[in-house]
Amino acid sequence: MRVALYRVEVPGEGVRIARGGIDRPEELVAVDDLAGLDAASMRAALDGPGDGPVPPNARTLAPVAATHEIWAAGVTYERSREARVEETSHATPYDLVYEAERPELFFKAQGWRVRGPLDPIGIRADSGWDVPEPELALVVDPDLRVFAYTVGNDVSSRAIEGENPLYLPQAKTYDGACALGPALVAADVVSPPFDVRLDIVREGSSVYSGTTNTGYMKRSFEDLTEHLGRALSLPDGAVLLTGTGIVPDPSVSLRAGDVVRIEIDRIGILENRVELVG
Repeated sequence: MRVALYRVEVPGEGVRIARGGIDRPEELVAVDDLAGLDAASMRAALDGPGDGPVPPNARTLAPVAATHEIWAAGVTYERSREARVEETSHATPYDLVYEAERPELFFKAQGWRVRGPLDPIGIRADSGWDVPEPELALVVDPDLRVFAYTVGNDVSSRAIEGENPLYLPQAKTYDGACALGPALVAADVVSPPFDVRLDIVREGSSVYSGTTNTGYMKRSFEDLTEHLGRALSLPDGAVLLTGTGIVPDPSVSLRAGDVVRIEIDRIGILENRVELVG
């Protein structure tokens, strides 16, 4: 069943849009880009005429346009609040934001910075404690309506974030800190809550596995998107990461060469290898 849109790089043709199931792109479609999509245009792309099969040598890219903005929410799960307290002596701000009316929202990346399936994700050379953050990502149109979902990885430096809350942008935004994919899954064919699983593999062996469910979130999707758009125009739409409920133990830190695998049921699997940046 064709429920998902992909960005693929086709040798000799450049970047194309394709449709398929959550496991792979199957058929090219005549859509210019993913910027500015809404529910109706996504449904038309999924159900309209095709433009030939996806070549076997095509490479799947991150399912966002260069002009998309990627935003993220923090402390939306109780486990995330606990982790923020673990990493810093400044616990009070995180306790407050978990209970507050206004959520924590921060800018994560421009679309052109986002890594896709099998692309390398980064850990900072000036950090010593780094983790993946597996998250459901909401894909919204210019009117802030959720029309699709994808899998997200909000890679973070817990060392830098824990040193001082004002260092959050440096802990969250750098080369390789955001991965999305493999596709945009239409919101009219899947409904929350979603199971989320994280696996970190090192030299062929698992060093950490964890699971959660988006039903454990403190805040609703509507609450997060409404706050995002209160004083912000998004003419091409945006992607909003909804926070993580899986935080590895303090003894676990990503290393170069690790493989991070995030699976969200009915949405897909995002897998990336870790590299050192900076």
